[in-house]
Amino acid sequence: MTIEVKVPTLPESVADAVVLAWHKKPGDTVRRDESLVDVETDKVVLEVPAPADGVLSEIKQQEGSTVVSDQLLAIMQAGKVAEKADSVENKIEKKENNNSVEVVISPSAKKMMVENNISEKELSGSGRDGRILKEDVIKYLSDNRDHNKTDSVSTVTAKPVVSGEGRIEKRVPMTRLRARIAERLVEAQQTAAILTTFNEVNMKPVMDLRKKYQDKFEKEYQVRLGFMSFFIKAAIEALKQFPAVNASIDGNDIVYHGYFDIGVAVSSPRGLVVPVVRDAEQMNLADIERTINDYVEKAKGNTIAMEDMMGGTFTISNGGVFGSLLSTPILNPPQSAILGMHKIQDRPVVENGEIVIRPMMYLALSYDHRIIDGKEAVQFLVTIKDCLEDPARMIIGV
Repeated sequence: MTIEVKVPTLPESVADAVVLAWHKKPGDTVRRDESLVDVETDKVVLEVPAPADGVLSEIKQQEGSTVVSDQLLAIMQAGKVAEKADSVENKIEKKENNNSVEVVISPSAKKMMVENNISEKELSGSGRDGRILKEDVIKYLSDNRDHNKTDSVSTVTAKPVVSGEGRIEKRVPMTRLRARIAERLVEAQQTAAILTTFNEVNMKPVMDLRKKYQDKFEKEYQVRLGFMSFFIKAAIEALKQFPAVNASIDGNDIVYHGYFDIGVAVSSPRGLVVPVVRDAEQMNLADIERTINDYVEKAKGNTIAMEDMMGGTFTISNGGVFGSLLSTPILNPPQSAILGMHKIQDRPVVENGEIVIRPMMYLALSYDHRIIDGKEAVQFLVTIKDCLEDPARMIIGV
């Protein structure tokens, strides 16, 4: 029976995708759910699995082709796959406690394992029946930085080019994600009236609270208590007081959102992505930390789904984890504001007429002056500062 392999349905906000890499060639046998091809959108890389056991008979779209939702990618002939089809490439026998355990490895994972000299004994498969997937290899590389010598996502090889002066340059195509990031940043600067206001916050109260309850918190909720959950809670309190900061422009209308979907910028092997903590006002600190940790792991493994990054009413970006002392973040359209966190640094400050050393952080709020007045922006940032410098009041709601 002939089976058509098509591009997965893309969200309305994603117009098309690019065929990134084929893991099989015509004539190869494949098993159901085995990865056939990767397609890259401007948000994520999607693995297209085989819909059934069979043989890949024809590839309709070559690597580099631009495709749209439900477009035909390949033709398969369905049928039972002979046992010998699972050759040494895809199946390895392990002996554990004198029992034979079958380990199945997807072709994309196998390729990465060979490139990075990784044994299957070092990996734990997260796929069906313990199948080792590409995401498992990426996670292993991320957790073991010493092995991370190759770009585990892009299959494009940079070719050295020698200039007329004998100096070597490299030219590589811009990834879809990087191109989309560039497009959105330029769009934000061209369409919004972006201003940035600054303040600083004494992080000692939050740090003291974390130090006091960190062990009990982690024991109770099985997650560490980080700074981001405090900032999200503080941002929600400020957004409630200044709803224009949580709004967006749609044509000649201002849309005021009655919910708080907070985007959190995280780094991935493909660039910066902004997954959304939805209905954050309904979460406690532990719920927020778990959600963020899940997104961070997905980002490392390049498994963040498109729906994870859709929407969002306000964004927080933490350049401090990379050592940034001060920056002016750019809006994430159509949002009207973004909060920038920075490095915590001991600095001398004056308290009650005396100079003391405190762990201080600069805060930056970039905002769209078309709908947010300067007074609102300044007061919004002051509200966040006040919440963080007295976190107990914020948590108990007084």
